[in-house]
This record gives sequence, structure tokens and C-alpha cells, in this order.
Amino acid sequence: MIKKSTLILSILLVLSACSATQTTRVMPLADDADAPYSKVLVIALFESFDSRRYLEDDIVREIKARGADAVASTSLMNTKTPVTRETFLAMVDAEQADAVIVTRLVNLETQAKMKDASPEATYKVSPTYYYNVFSVELDEYVAPQNLQLKHSLVLATEIYSAATKEPVWGIESTTKLTMNYDDRGDLSVVADEAKSIANHLAGDGLIAR
Repeated sequence: MIKKSTLILSILLVLSACSATQTTRVMPLADDADAPYSKVLVIALFESFDSRRYLEDDIVREIKARGADAVASTSLMNTKTPVTRETFLAMVDAEQADAVIVTRLVNLETQAKMKDASPEATYKVSPTYYYNVFSVELDEYVAPQNLQLKHSLVLATEIYSAATKEPVWGIESTTKLTMNYDDRGDLSVVADEAKSIANHLAGDGLIAR
């Protein structure tokens, strides 16, 4: 059995050729919200500290690229810091943030199956004593089977006003991934998720430019 926290980290670290993301707005910005926000604290709530840090850093980078300021909560804590409301409220005060972005895991469904690897073959052709007759030696190499994982990952992102401590906006994103468990890829799935979140924040007028 694969531990859930390890699986989440693997999803954020490993990306195969097949992925698709769909985003749904679940809480439109209220008319009386105190947006846009000029500085936000970015929080990702996963079991793995590294998973949190990867996503937070990319969201911060995307928000800053759009003209607002942001700080990752993981840059202000370590693995032993309590992940509590009081910890994050202290960060808001210390950084003078006017909003907080929280991304959390809503659902993770995984299907796993063993997949045969494509065989590789080498040929050795040698002439014989007979005209137009050759001797052929075939060596075929078959790699061990791969464990292929198909994931449906749902993340929810909300933004809270620091003044009211109430949520003012929210989206859910569903990403479908297909990958080999033993493969090691890039962090493009994290970067794509962060860019999507920042685009929706900017498009709905939540961050100041």
C-alpha cells in the first residue's frame, strides 16, 4: 500500500504525458469584499511540508509577476512549527498581509495497474554456405512491468480577508494525471496549478496590480 502523503508528493513531483485540469468557481467574489489585495499570505495544506512549499512558492511567484506582493507560509516556518490557525494569524500580523490564500486537498482517487514494458530486440545476421541463405540470431529483452497510476486530484483554493477573517472567494480545480510510479519528471504540474490560481485571482479582481 502506498502512503497517502507519499502519493500526494509523488503527484506534485512526477508528471507523465497525460494531464488535464478543469477549474470551477464555487464562490464568486462578493460585491462588498474589500478586494483587491496588495499583499497576501499563501498557505497550502498538505501532509508533506515539501509539497506545501513547492506549490506555495510557485503561487507567490505568479502573484508577484502580476504586480501584487505575496509571501509563502513555509518560508516563515519549519517542519516542527504547528500548523494551526494561531500560527497563520501571527504570520498575517507580522507580514501585514491584507488577505490569505488557502489551498487544500479535497479529494484524491487513484487507480493502479501493472503495465507491460515494450520489448527491445537485437538481430545478428550471418551468411551461410548456401546461396542467399542467412543465419539470424534474435535476442529479445523485456523490461520489468511498470506500475501505472491514474489519479483524479481535486484542490480547493479560497481567499480570506485579513480584516474580516471570512472567505470572500473560492475555486475548485480537478486534475487528471496518468504516470508511472517509478518515473521522475518535472514540476510542471505544480507550476500549471499555481498559474491557474493566479490567473483566476487576477481575472476576478482579487489582487492589486
